[in-house]
Amino acid sequence: MSPARHLDRPDPNRQKARRRGALAEYRAALALMVRGYRILGFRVRTPLGEIDIIARKGDLIACVEVKARRTVEMAVFSVTPAAQHRIRGAAGLWLSRRADAARLSVRFDIVAVRPWRWPVHLPGAF
Repeated sequence: MSPARHLDRPDPNRQKARRRGALAEYRAALALMVRGYRILGFRVRTPLGEIDIIARKGDLIACVEVKARRTVEMAVFSVTPAAQHRIRGAAGLWLSRRADAARLSVRFDIVAVRPWRWPVHLPGAF
């Protein structure tokens, strides 16, 4: 089999991880909506990076990183300084394109999605 042919087949592990991530983001969004947030975007891509969820509550924009892990601690520690930097840059670019940017405040949150438990929202996590 040629190397090019091998690249055409989807990796089942990668597909499984992608589905698990999408489900975690959906669960995180539900938890945020219950707390009064309006979801503005899922997997928002900018040239500087991706933001898992952008949510709004009043004049507050929450840029949320969703982590599916066994514990809250594992979720928090899995958001590396490099990831934080990338998310902040993406958020700044996204916000700069909004007409109402001057009156909005931005916060960076983590939602830890654990198996068989309600997601834990950590406002201002980084």
